[in-house]
Amino acid sequence: MLHLSINKEPWFRSRRFGYGSGLPIVWQGWVVIFVHLALILGLALLLRGNGLVQGIMISLGVIIPLPIYHARTQGGWNWNWGRRK
Repeated sequence: MLHLSINKEPWFRSRRFGYGSGLPIVWQGWVVIFVHLALILGLALLLRGNGLVQGIMISLGVIIPLPIYHARTQGGWNWNWGRRK
């Protein structure tokens, strides 16, 4: 039987300035970023010429993966003023 353990290690650092995720710290974070960018680019190319639908779908493509970034950011999403913890 295949057993997959779900580890809760962070994939991204928190941003040094501002709010949200920073750069990836493990390979899984880089995979998420590249897949996210490919999704957005794919939607843009696939829906080319249909402005309203393209805008809506790209907006959804940007927003839907955000919970992954939030859940996998070291220390969560907090406002930072440039000081490292």
